[in-house]
Parts: sequence; structure tokens; C-alpha cells
Amino acid sequence: MRWQVLLFSVLTLRSVLGQVSYSIPEEMAIGSVVGNIAQDVGLDLKRLKSGKARIHSGDSAEYIELNKERGVLLIKERIDRETLCGETTPCALHFQIILENPMELFRITVEITDINDNAPSFASTEKRFEISESAVIGSKFVLEKAIDPDIGSNGLQSYSIEPTDNFVLKLENQIDGNKKVEMILQKPLDRENHEQISLLLTAIDGGEPQMSGTLQIYVNVLDINDNAPSFTKPVYKATITENSPKGTSVTTVSASDKDKGSNGEITYVISSSKRRLSDLFQIDRISGEVILVGNIDYERTKHYQVDIEAVDNGGLSDSSKIIVDVLDINDNEPHLNILSKSDNILEDSPPNTVIAMLSVNDPDSENNGEVECNINENIPFKIQSTLNGFYSLVTEVALDREVASKYNISVTCSDAGVPSLSSSVTLSLQISDVNDNAPVFEKSSYEAYIVENNTPGLSIFTVKARDADWNQNARVSYILEDSSVNGVPVSSYVSVSADSGVIHAVRSFDYEQIKDFQFCVKAQDGGSPPLSSNVTVKILIQDQNDNAPQVLYPVQTGGSLVAEMVPRSADVGYLVTKVVAVDVDAGQNAWLSYKLQKATDRALFEVGLQNGEIRTIRQVTDKDVVKQRLTVVVEDNGQPSRSATVNVNVAVADSFPEVLSEFTDFTHDKEYNDNLTFYLVLALAVVSFLFITCLVVIISVKIYRWRQSRVLYHSSLPVIPYYPPRYSDTLGTGTLQHVYNYEVCRTTDSRKSDCKFGGAGSQNILIMDPSSTGTMQRIQKNSPSNTVIAMMSVNDPDSEGNGQVQCIINENIPFMIKCTSDSFYSLLTDSDLDREKTSEYNITVTCSDEGAPSLSSSVTLTLQISDVNDNAPVFEKSSYEAYIVENNKPGLSIFTVKARDADWNQNARVSYILEDSSVNGVPVSSYVSVSADSGVIHAVRSFDYEQIKDFQFCVKAQDGGSPPLSNNVTVKILIQDQNDNAPQVLYPVQTGGSLVAEMVPRSADVGYLVTKVVAVDVDSGQNAWLSYKLQKATDRALFEVGLQNGEIRTIRQVTDKDVVKQRLTVVVEDNGQPSRSATVNVNVAVADSFPEVLSEFTDFTHDKEYNDNLTFYLVLALAVVSFLFITCLVVIISVKIYRWRQSRVLYHSSLPVIPYYPPRYSDTLGTGTLQHVYNYEVCRTTDSRKSDCKFGGAGSQNILIMDPSSTATMQRIQSEKNILDEPDSPLEVRKL
Repeated sequence: MRWQVLLFSVLTLRSVLGQVSYSIPEEMAIGSVVGNIAQDVGLDLKRLKSGKARIHSGDSAEYIELNKERGVLLIKERIDRETLCGETTPCALHFQIILENPMELFRITVEITDINDNAPSFASTEKRFEISESAVIGSKFVLEKAIDPDIGSNGLQSYSIEPTDNFVLKLENQIDGNKKVEMILQKPLDRENHEQISLLLTAIDGGEPQMSGTLQIYVNVLDINDNAPSFTKPVYKATITENSPKGTSVTTVSASDKDKGSNGEITYVISSSKRRLSDLFQIDRISGEVILVGNIDYERTKHYQVDIEAVDNGGLSDSSKIIVDVLDINDNEPHLNILSKSDNILEDSPPNTVIAMLSVNDPDSENNGEVECNINENIPFKIQSTLNGFYSLVTEVALDREVASKYNISVTCSDAGVPSLSSSVTLSLQISDVNDNAPVFEKSSYEAYIVENNTPGLSIFTVKARDADWNQNARVSYILEDSSVNGVPVSSYVSVSADSGVIHAVRSFDYEQIKDFQFCVKAQDGGSPPLSSNVTVKILIQDQNDNAPQVLYPVQTGGSLVAEMVPRSADVGYLVTKVVAVDVDAGQNAWLSYKLQKATDRALFEVGLQNGEIRTIRQVTDKDVVKQRLTVVVEDNGQPSRSATVNVNVAVADSFPEVLSEFTDFTHDKEYNDNLTFYLVLALAVVSFLFITCLVVIISVKIYRWRQSRVLYHSSLPVIPYYPPRYSDTLGTGTLQHVYNYEVCRTTDSRKSDCKFGGAGSQNILIMDPSSTGTMQRIQKNSPSNTVIAMMSVNDPDSEGNGQVQCIINENIPFMIKCTSDSFYSLLTDSDLDREKTSEYNITVTCSDEGAPSLSSSVTLTLQISDVNDNAPVFEKSSYEAYIVENNKPGLSIFTVKARDADWNQNARVSYILEDSSVNGVPVSSYVSVSADSGVIHAVRSFDYEQIKDFQFCVKAQDGGSPPLSNNVTVKILIQDQNDNAPQVLYPVQTGGSLVAEMVPRSADVGYLVTKVVAVDVDSGQNAWLSYKLQKATDRALFEVGLQNGEIRTIRQVTDKDVVKQRLTVVVEDNGQPSRSATVNVNVAVADSFPEVLSEFTDFTHDKEYNDNLTFYLVLALAVVSFLFITCLVVIISVKIYRWRQSRVLYHSSLPVIPYYPPRYSDTLGTGTLQHVYNYEVCRTTDSRKSDCKFGGAGSQNILIMDPSSTATMQRIQSEKNILDEPDSPLEVRKL
């Protein structure tokens, strides 16, 4: 059984199978037209070209060619019916015309009709007989047969012989269709009358015109020979091996004749036949041995029939035949023909992917023609037979381009003959890369160091990843993964170069704020879809000595003069106070040392180098001055070192009044404040007078000039000469390719101008030309049922039931096979396909005949299902909720929404879009943004929990299909509170003039409620939980503050020894992290009467504060008035200089000034063809006084002109307002 399967890759979705027959005579000239195939099958010439029409004729020679330009079939080679078909009738050429995209196949049959181009001929021109005169009537004499290669009516039809006096012809039909020609004696011979008879045998065909051939027969009449030769066998059989050398003996025949003498001598000859067997065989005339004299080829002829004659000397003869069977030998090597092959294949191609199809033909028979094909070893491919004589080269296992990127596959086909013959062909196959390897970092994690206070943009170090793929798939990009460090996006700390992987510092780091942090860097390749891997990077900040020590105690305040008191009875080593300082640096940069830099009496005090304690180094005496001032330097151990200084006031006294008399001196301050106030008031009065005088002068000059201009414009001077017009031409006549801006300014002599504007003196002209066009995308739909995916031809050379073929495919797949015509099948879809369920099908087609036993062949087709956009993106959640801490940094990544699309490639590429909505009347886009590629939601602004606690919006996921499909999801953002507000003290109210807040009688018992500190915190939760603590107090043993309620109560009985003036400092602290606090000072008077309090609390504080406030406001008023005065002067000078320069330009012309003022126009007509958007600003000029250009408004207008054809004239908008409204506009025409 021989099968022939034609497979074509399908790009379109229909097929046509038809048959066309033509009939042409043989021997037509090359280039002759067989028929108009395009017209006959209903195709146009473009279809022949686009479908890559070609003729498939199998292994036979191509006698017919297709002319795609004309759509006709032409004679390619000379056709000789006798050579092509011999005696076979009808004689026809069978071939197919195949078109692609869509796949179409047409069977063409061209019948070759015979013409009478061959006359009957005899092998020899004459035949001689020697017949005994005693020959009886009816004796037969076998004549040579004529040969006519033509068939039918053009072939040999009849014989005739002349004269017919003694002989007549007898024609006898044989089994093979030929005629045996015999000459019959009908009248006895008489040698005495006719010793020699001459006859003419004529062979005649039936063609038009009729043709004939002749054979001259000479009969010599002999004496009596009454016995004819007789062969020993009617049929001889012999065998001979093909390619036997010439001279090989085939067989030997023998005949006997009962006559004796010369009449019994027999001669053997080979009769003439249509095959001209005399070219292949010779017979020994005497011995009857048949010898091979030509070349025998089993593939051309498998057996021969040789007609032989035995003739005696008397002319009697007998005939027989030899059947020669040719034995096949293995003399033909297999012939390889590559039907189709792929030069490259993707490395992720599944096993059994076909990469080449071959046909193998060995014309030998039996084992000599049985072929087996193999490929070289240790390669991931195999060769398998699909049909008799057809092989497929397929992948055996998964490929890996990173292991081998190219294969040279040698296909060797050997037959089963002895010796075996073989042929081979080598195929080169490139393995195309797919993105199957993710980038791999050189290290599993990285650690790098950077010194604080670095320059932003400094390169820290480099991460490196490699990808085993090739080209674009191996191109690695580095991406900083979204994360946060202390609530701040890591992208505000570092950045990663996408190409090189270099990590740069985005900010200058501070070791005191952050000591280390870590983040992830993603290495992503350029494949589709991209693959990636992550690595953790840890950055460690190294400390620098960039912070000076900070002195915590004693606190430096401007009003504090006495810090510590030392009694005069203090001994050596008396602890005066302790300087407490810290350094926020780390390590040795924070090691502090204390030194006494200055002192009123350096012999009295010393400072501990390590602990900062100030102690006396000798006994205090009465001679030591009361007021001592020490300057202490606190220095760290960094390189270079940093330091801080603190001044410590020490009073050497035994009582407070002694200290007060030494430190308090108000007389000088009061005199100083009085003098300063006087001079400030004097300076303010002078500057104010000058400013007012300047304004009065400017207004007077303006009024005077206005009155002068009225006189000049109403002059009655005669108008005689002609003054050349000055036009400001803004006419547009060209095609402006860019945006131009014209500014037209008005001038003083344009009072009576007719130029009017519809707006405010400045025009914006918008001209739009909608000339752009676009092509809509075509919509691709799912392949419908009955879509053709493959066409096959099946041939079984057996007959009847053995040749009846039925084809089926494997079950449970959405396909069916359908017989379209005799031996042609189409593989079609049976239902709609869904790539998301199955993306690839392996379809096995099995064809079986109806013989017993049944024989079958099968072929497997691999079909990839292409994707269409039939699935919308689906979010991972039906809704999202995310939290963000308030006071975030704008641009902070909040979280990520993720949607997946079941489609493939571009159809599955999801883009994220923020749907338009509003939050509290503000567009949601001013709150958040969505990354189109990743779906990361970023904060656009910094949120405040106290203003907005939550909001929601919609995000749309849209795929990249055409048309795109989309899906929405609701996202809710909840703002989390931060402790960003300090507590606010509502009571007691802090005012500068209030010194005594509460009074406590001396009879107050333990737990007496003095007052209550009331505070609130606008934060929420634990950030708003407040606690109250007593930070400072004149007498800490007298008062306490409730931790939760802020109540100030006495903790012991008040006594007469308690001082009247008590000052409490209460700290209100919230519970946030870090906590925030506020302080409030509470003045408490321990007294029974108000006069007692007044005498204690009244001092110079109020006067001092009053003087300070008065001085501040006087300085502020003086500064404001001085600024206004100087600004006024600068403006006046600038305007004067500008007008002077303008007058130089406009009025110093060499043209004669003739007192005639013709109309002055400012033409703004637009007549050009403007292709884009242009902006014109029109300004008036000095000589446009009588211009017809009018303005309808205050000198500025916006004109919108939409001109689809780009040839219209700009429209003018006029109004009733004249440009006289602004007579002082400067003259200027500028093109910007």
C-alpha cells in the first residue's frame, strides 16, 4: 500500500478541492497553451500569485508548467505519446495545482491523444522464402509483423499482399492483441512455370492521412520438402539477472525436421516485434542459443516475450516463444528528497515537533527496495516513518539552547539489499532562544558601607546578575523593589541604574537618624514575559564626627543671670554644679571631655575632665567677688574634634538679697530704652513726610500733563503737507509652520483711531486643521466550525475492497475528518476552540483499508491554537483595602492591585487605569496614582488623618487586545493616625502680662486644689492619651500634679516659711511614639491677702516688656515706610528712563515732518493657510491715531478660528470700544 500525504500549514480558514480535465494531441510545440486554468477553476491572477500557486506532479517529469502571469497551462517539454505511455490507453498526465492562504488544491488531468505520426514499418525491407513446389495447398508461411507505435485508428489496421495468384494472407488475433500474419498457399507452385515469385506485403494504418509500410517477399520455388521444422516446446522459459553483461547466454532452443539433407537443416531466427527485441537478444542461427546483446533493467521491464522461428532449407518453418523473466539486483541506492524543513526551532518546542519531512524512494524490489532511515546518535531528535516512503524528523526530548544552540543532523537511508546501498543528507538546525532562564545574581546577598554626609548621587557599589539566555532575553535590567525604610519609600534613599546595576545614594545619609537599612533589587530580563530574581542588599552607614556636643545643663536662657550659688563657707572641692552634655555621634566621636576656658577667678574653680563637675579648688573667702562667670568647653574625640561652650554664672554669697543687689541694674536699661524710642519716632516722622511729599508731586505733574494733552489734541493748525503713514502690518499671507507671537501696543496719538478690538488688546488666535486620519483595527474572531486546518491525499494501489480507504482521527478532540473527493480528505474543526483550555493538539490521522487483514497508516499533526482577546482581566480580589500612615511622603507606594488575564501575549498584557471620581469635591487623581504597568498605587500627596480618615476609588484593569477588555475593582484607603500634633493647653491661658494665676491661702490643708491644667490633643487613639507631670517647681515638696487629670494640689500643709512667689512648670505629654509634649507655667501666690501678693510680684518686668514691644513696632513701621518710599523712587526713575529711550527711537527720524495726518491703520487681516495652532498678540503703534482697526473691549481678546480646509480667512471680532481708552500705551510692534 502506498500513501501520499500532503500537509500544508494553514493561515486562513477555507479550502477548495476541484478537478479539471484537458485533452491535447501529442507533439504540440513547446509553449503551446493547454488551457486557461485560472478561468476554468474560477480564480483571478492575483490569487495565483498571492497563493504561491505551484504544480505538484510527484516523481514524474514535468511536461506542463503554470504561467501565473496569464493564468494558463503551457507545454514545457515535447510530449510523445508513444514514449510516454506506449500501448497504454487512455494516455494522461495527472498532477495537482496547490495554492496557500487559503489552502486550495485542484486535480488536473491532461489526456494525450494520439496523432498519426508513425507509419507502419517492417524490421527488414525484404523477405525471402524458398518453397518446394510440392508444397500443399494451405501451407502456411509466417510473415514478419509490421510495427506501428500509434494506437487506435491510427495504429496498424490491415495487411494486403499482391499479387494473390498463389498466396493469400491469413491474420490471426493473439492474446496480447497483436495479429499473427501468415501467407497461405492457395494454389500449387510450379517451378517449371515460375521459379521465383515476387510478392509485396503492405501494412496499412487507419489514420488520416492513411500511412503504410511495405515488405518485399521473394519466393524461390524448390524441389519437394514436405516436412516443416518443429520446436520441442511451444513456450520456453528463462531467467536472467538485470545488469547482466552482454554475451550472457539466456537459453537454448531446439527444433527438429524429419527431412534429411539440406531440407532438414534448420535455421533459427527471432521474429520481429514492436519492442525490437533484436536490440536486446540474438539467437545463434545454427545452435539456437539465445544471447544477451543489450542492457537489461528490472526497473524498466520485468519480463520479455521473444518470438522465434525455426526454418529449414526448404522454407518450411515453425514458431515458438521464449518468456524471459528479469531478476532484480540491488543496483539503486535510496533517493532522498526533502519536502519541507525548518531552519530554526524554538527551544521550548514540545517533543514530537516536526522539523523536517522527507520522501525516500528506492526503485528496487522486495528487500532491495525496503529502506530504513537513521540519524546520528546523541542528539535529541528521532526519525519516524509516517507513510510508505515518507519520513518525519521530530524532536525526541525538550531542547535547551543553552546546552546546544545548533545541530547538524545527518539522515542516512539504507536499503535491505546485499550489499546494502545508502544515501544521506545533512540538515542544519538553529535552536532559537526562549526566555526560560531568569537572571542569577553573583551573590545571594550584598552588604555595602557608606560614610554618612555623602554627596547625593554617590555610587555605593554594583550588583551584577547574569542571564544564560541570548540577545534580548539575556538583557538584564535592574529595578529597585518597592519597600519602605522607617515609613519612607526606599527609592528616596537609593536608586539603581537599570542598565549597569550601580546603586547610587539619592540623599545624604545621617548616621544619627539611620544606621543601616536593607532593600531588594530585582534583576529582570528583556524576554516576553520577563523573568526576574531578587537579591537583598544591606547598606550600613558609617559614622562621621558631624555633630558638636549639646549642653543639656545648665540651660542657656537670655534672662537667666544667676545659675548657681556658692556659700562663702564652701570648702575645697565644693560641688558648684555639673555641666551635662551629650554627643549624638557614636564611638569615639561621642567621647566628651570638659575644660575650663575662661573664668573670673581661675584659681577658685576647676572642671572635671571626664564628668564636667565644677568644684572649688580652694577655700572661698570674703574677698572673692560675688559675680563669677565661667566658660566651659565641651569637646568630643572625633577627627577633627567638635566642641560647644556654655557659660555658667556663679554667685558667691550667703543670701539671695546680696545676690539680687549685685546682679540687678535697671537704671541703665531704662535710659537706653527711652533714647532709642525717641530716635525711632523721629526717623519714622521724617521718612513719612518725604513719602507723602513725593506722592503729591507725582499726582500734580500727571494732572498738568493731562491738561496740556487736551490742548494739543484740539489744535486748529491747517493740515497741508503729507506725512508718510506708519503702518504696523500684521497681515498673515504665508504658511506658518510654527507658533508665532505678535505684541501690538497702543500709543498716545491713537485717541481717534478706528482700530477696535473685540477683547482686551491682546488676541490669541487658535486655528485647528483636522487633517489627520487613522485606520481602525480589524477585529479577530474565534475560528468557526468547519475551518480547514489540513488537506491530505490518500492512495491505496490495491483494487476493489482492498483499495477502499477510511480515515479516522483520535477521539475527544474538537476536530473531524471529512472526505472531500476520491482519495482527498480535509481535517476540519468540529466546534469552537478555546486556547485557554487547550493551547495545542496532537491530531493522529489513521487511514485503514477494507482488506483482510486490514492495513493502515497514520500521521500525527501538531496544531497550535492562536489566541484571541476573549478574556477580560480578573482582579485577585473583589475589592481591596489598604492602610497608609498620615504625613507620608508624596510618591510613596501604598500597595499593589493585581489582575490576571487568561489570554496570551499582547492580549494578556494588563494596564491599570485610575477611574475618574472625586473625593470631597477634589479629583481622586490628586490623592493617588496608579502605575499603568505594575498596578502599584502611589500617594500623590501627603495625607492628614485629621482632615480625611478614608476614601475609596475604582481602578480599571485593561488588556492590550483589540478591542481591549477591562474590569474594575474598588479600592479603599484608610489613613492611620500618627502622633504629629503636640497637646494644646486650654487652661491656664498663657499671656505675657499675667504673672499671678492662682492664690493659695496659708491655711490650705494637704490635698488643697490649687488649679487644674486643661489640655487636648487633636490626634486619635493612644496618641491623644495625655499625662501631666511637674517638671519644675519653686518648692517641689509643696505641690503635685495629677498624672491623668492635671489637677495641681498641695501635698503638705502650707506654712509661714513658704515663699509667696511660687512658679510651677507642668509638662503635658501624649502617649504617641515618639511622644510630643507642651509645657505651661503656672504662677502660684502663697498668701492670705492680695496686697501681700502685689508687693511681692510687682517689679520692672512689665515695664521692660512694654518697652520691648514698643521698640519692635516702631522699627517695623519705619522699615515699611522706608521700603515704600524707596520703591516709589525706583519706579519713577525706571519709567522716565524707559520713555526717554522710546522717544529716541520714535521721534528722531530723518523723514520730513509734514503736518498732515492721513489714516493710520493697524491691519490684522489673516489670509494665510495656517496648518497648526498660532498665537498672535496685536499691539497698537504711535501713528495709528486714525486707524480703522477697532477693539471691542479693554484691549485684549481671544479669537478662536477653526478652519478645516486651512484656507479660510481669519474672522475679525469688533466692538464699540475705541483704543482711545488707553492713550498712554507705548509704541511697540514686536514678533516674539
